[in-house]
Amino acid sequence: MTHYSVIPMEVIFDGYEKFAPEYQDIEQNGFMMQIEPLSGFQARIVRLYSCNPQDYLNEQYAPGTIISYRPQIETFSVR
Repeated sequence: MTHYSVIPMEVIFDGYEKFAPEYQDIEQNGFMMQIEPLSGFQARIVRLYSCNPQDYLNEQYAPGTIISYRPQIETFSVR
């Protein structure tokens, strides 16, 4: 990839090494997806996992869409 710019590369790529998003895989309404949790109970869809091409035409689950997200904590009983 070639990038032409008058801005120095050090400025453009500053912080690139530190970028470490925390993605999670969830299932919502029968769709498996990878999300990036945002503040509160919201998340941004990063990737949709599906073998059905029709699922990718659903604008509700397009990458970049903000969805309501409530994390669920699994509880285990200790014996």
